[in-house]
Amino acid sequence: MTDPISDMIISMKNAGLAGRHNVVVGYSKLKHDIAEVLKAEGFVRNVEKKSKGAKHSLSIDLFVENRMPKVKGVKRLSKPSKRMYKKSADLRPVKQGYGILVLSTPKGVMAGYKAKKEGLGGEALFNIW
Repeated sequence: MTDPISDMIISMKNAGLAGRHNVVVGYSKLKHDIAEVLKAEGFVRNVEKKSKGAKHSLSIDLFVENRMPKVKGVKRLSKPSKRMYKKSADLRPVKQGYGILVLSTPKGVMAGYKAKKEGLGGEALFNIW
C-alpha cells in the first residue's frame, strides 16, 4: 500500500455507499487525527483505537441516515507522488460549504476553514463532502 490515507478515505466512502456502519483500517497517528477532525465536523459518529496483541487498528463508525451515507464523495489532493501545499489565502470552501478541506498544518490536522481563520497553511490532504 503506497497511500494509506487514500485507502482510509475511499474505504469510508465505499462502506457508506454499501450501507455499512463501521470501517476498520490500520492504525497510525495521522489517520487517528484525521478521523478525529471528521468526527468534529460531523462526518463520522465515533472513532476508537483497538488493539489485538501487537497490532493496532482504527474502528470508525459512520453516519448513515435512511440508508444514505453522510460521506458522499472524497477527493485526494496531496499524493505521495506529488505533494500539494496551500497558503491561508488560497483556502476556499468545498462544494459551496457542504464539504471540508482537511489540512495538515504546523498546529496539527484541521479543517480548511479553521486553518484560514487562524492564518495557517499546510499540506492539503483531501476534500470530503
